[in-house]
Amino acid sequence: MKKIYNYKTQIGEIFIAEADNCITNLYFYKPENINDFAVEETPVLKQAKIQLIKYLSGNLKFFNLPLNPQVSQISKTVLKQLQKIPYGKTNSYSDIANAINKPTYSRAVGMICGKNPIPLFIPCHRVICSNGGLGGFSAGIKIKQYLLNMEKETNA
Repeated sequence: MKKIYNYKTQIGEIFIAEADNCITNLYFYKPENINDFAVEETPVLKQAKIQLIKYLSGNLKFFNLPLNPQVSQISKTVLKQLQKIPYGKTNSYSDIANAINKPTYSRAVGMICGKNPIPLFIPCHRVICSNGGLGGFSAGIKIKQYLLNMEKETNA
């Protein structure tokens, strides 16, 4: 059974879910399907919380967690590419599309980022528009801007 636990962080309450000792989801709100989970803090969820708190404090630049997003193959390809974006840096949606050899997929990349089931651990917040605009983020633009600023400040 999938397990979930919630944590208070600098950016608000976050729910992290796991199945088979791999992180499957991160929610910025209490999920509607919370009854599909056992509320239990497992070792992998505790490690995810520890790393997340260190990251949000600017003391961790790379997550080392077992991740298993339940998404399509093209989405997995995009999400793997997102994990290659260095801390404190950004790529555009078209940069990601080009990197996966699908230059016409910029809009699809944006949609995949918007449906990323494990934001933060898979850093979709580091993807912006080609014109420098922020684009969207599941936790809202203010949180995306906060994360990008925090990364730039602590990456100096």
